[in-house]
Amino acid sequence: MFRALIVTVLFGLAILIMLPWLILWSLLTGTQDLMYVCSMKAVDAILRLAGVRVCVEGLQNIPPGACIFVANHVSNIDPLAFASHIPRRVAIPLKKELFRIPILSYGMRLAKYVPVDRESRKAAADSLKQSLGYLQQGLSFAVYPEGTRSPDGRLGAFKRGAFLMALQARVPVVPVSIVGAQKIMRKGEWAIHPGKIDIRFGPAIDASTYTLATLLELVARVHALVAAGLPADQQPLPQAGEARPSTVA
Repeated sequence: MFRALIVTVLFGLAILIMLPWLILWSLLTGTQDLMYVCSMKAVDAILRLAGVRVCVEGLQNIPPGACIFVANHVSNIDPLAFASHIPRRVAIPLKKELFRIPILSYGMRLAKYVPVDRESRKAAADSLKQSLGYLQQGLSFAVYPEGTRSPDGRLGAFKRGAFLMALQARVPVVPVSIVGAQKIMRKGEWAIHPGKIDIRFGPAIDASTYTLATLLELVARVHALVAAGLPADQQPLPQAGEARPSTVA
């Protein structure tokens, strides 16, 4: 619990002291790059102080240009480790409640993070349209297509929204497997346990070779690639009569 308290205090100080100056700089210069880079470095430093070590594999699989990074979601800690170790600026769809936090909300909107309202179909459609516009401007996205945290650490089914974005923007999809985050910050706990998180970037999939008619094939392909990078205790449970795949051809 002490580590969680330290992380909370440090994030609070960063938002109150550092972020306003970075927002001002972004408004004066017309670019959010410095604000983004400094924020990600602060996140990484705070995680290190909390005893969280992040190891990254497969950076060579990331294509040039805009793309969508698709990852599994197992803990409240993994968005921090994931986003701060993507070697480029990304936008992130986040639940709307986070946009109620003063200062942080303004910074996130300035950085082109997108609020998501899961209870309103119109708001969800507006968020998708906004995200698509950013993609077409060349900004990459990091998304969790499961829609929520896994209750047991295992990979769940994917929703189609991120893949529709990839089809419409004609950008690659990069599967990302996040391993071990559920042991760092366990479901139902606020305590942060020291340990290692592995982030594995898989081979990119060219979404432009798929159509609406073959969208589910794209979803299944990316799901299988994310699963292939996970250990046995994070693999999706097979359906009745189905063998659990261990590799992807």
